[in-house]
Amino acid sequence: EECTVRNHLFRIWRQTATTFNFKEFDGPILEFLDLFKEKSGDEIVGQLFAFTDQGGREVALRPEMTPTLARMVGARANGLKRPIKWFCIEENFRYERQQKGRLRSFYQFNADIFGEAGAGADAEIIAVLIQSLAVMGLDAEDFVIRLSDRYLWVIYLESLGLDEESVFSVLGFIDKMERMPREVLVEKLMPTFHDATEDFLVKVETLVQIRSLEDLKQFFRAHVTETGLSQRLSDRLTSWDDLLGRLKKMGFGQFLRIDLGIVRGLAYYTGFVFEAFDIQGEHRAIAGGGRYDHLVKKLGGPDLPAVGFAMGDVVIKDLLEEKGILPSYIQVPDIYVILGGNETLGTALNSIQQLRQAGYSVEYPIKEMGFGKQFKAANDSGARFAVIFGEEEVARGEAKLKNLVSGEESSVSLDQLLASLASNSH
Repeated sequence: EECTVRNHLFRIWRQTATTFNFKEFDGPILEFLDLFKEKSGDEIVGQLFAFTDQGGREVALRPEMTPTLARMVGARANGLKRPIKWFCIEENFRYERQQKGRLRSFYQFNADIFGEAGAGADAEIIAVLIQSLAVMGLDAEDFVIRLSDRYLWVIYLESLGLDEESVFSVLGFIDKMERMPREVLVEKLMPTFHDATEDFLVKVETLVQIRSLEDLKQFFRAHVTETGLSQRLSDRLTSWDDLLGRLKKMGFGQFLRIDLGIVRGLAYYTGFVFEAFDIQGEHRAIAGGGRYDHLVKKLGGPDLPAVGFAMGDVVIKDLLEEKGILPSYIQVPDIYVILGGNETLGTALNSIQQLRQAGYSVEYPIKEMGFGKQFKAANDSGARFAVIFGEEEVARGEAKLKNLVSGEESSVSLDQLLASLASNSH
């Protein structure tokens, strides 16, 4: 049952990615531990399945694909045509407490674009995410894309005089705002802002409630006034216009919500970040991603802009199941073959193979059993048709074709069996 559901998700992910002309790739499950220590952030590092191998090397099962992907692209970047649009469906491993929506082994759909710094790449990635969820049967009443921008946060925090280390630390606390009691947040921010902590937190609480682009622009223009930063701010707000404009023209405007409360905890994000969020039910993050422009360079490759997202199979499966839009768990054959005895087995096996080569799913009793048990097995199997190889029919070069739904039955010559099935299937 789990494989049936998983394959349903895989088909949709693969189909969606290829309609956007993404190319599929794969990478190693085992990586050097340092790759994740340096690039993924403390939360992911704390969840690693890590060990020392027989050669004394510290290695880890991958908890996510992005660092591996960035390393692979960096190694081949000079020979790849840009923009590089790659996707994969891979298994990942995290040592965390198992609960609903979280397992230690899970599959993810990743889609990424390298080599394009403009907002068009961000729009394309978000469009892939929305399209894949829509194909699964979800609409704007089911999920929303919460859209934020780490680069805007950096501009704002730099305007307050924070250095790079402090900016990164504060962003980590903002990322946890929804899950952290306010008094704890004040305590965490106090070493950075001292007496101005309460004033800063009030402004942050105002900012994360903003939902319109005009209000967002007004907030930042009012609070970022330094000459050097104001030009960066102006350019960034233009990128917001570009991103939202593109997505609205694609017909995805109803899925978007500006929400600066989304920061994303991974250390490598640099620009637009986003999460697909379950509106109803348990209000869970279904998928997430963003821009990570300098990760390839940090891994030894060229300074290549990049943006992407990942969607796990666990939460989306739970969500689709709750909404009753998962496919049937039961895999049934198209045809069940009933044998009249050992004398008919050779003819039946030949016909079975022809049917399978024609694309039909065929089941037959591997172990000898009576007619009555075979008919019961045929009905229990869920097959639409039964093909009956009785001794008399086989002697005449025929078989009986029975529609197990309607009960209709007819004799057909063996050389016309495929044609008869095709005509009866419509």
